[in-house]
Amino acid sequence: MMTSSSLAWLLIVLALVAANLPFFTERLFFVRRLAQGKSLAWRLAEMVLAYLVVGVIAMALEQYLGKNTPQGWEFYAITAALFITLAFPGFVYRYLYKRH
Repeated sequence: MMTSSSLAWLLIVLALVAANLPFFTERLFFVRRLAQGKSLAWRLAEMVLAYLVVGVIAMALEQYLGKNTPQGWEFYAITAALFITLAFPGFVYRYLYKRH
């Protein structure tokens, strides 16, 4: 059985990977390659989907540990901001890093 601390770290690592995946692949939703490449809008849509998937996994892990705690809109606003912050390395790599 995993402890709540190890599950929290696992969830943070999962969120870090999920937030950066849209910036490291050219496949739309990791399945279909677009002829003209992915735009920033598609990458943001993939980030929203990844945020929802990580949220569902987090709820399942919370249920595994005990009873789910009801959350208000503030919780989702903060976790969305954290998810966007975790995506910063992928954004920098894709759009700001100068390749020589």
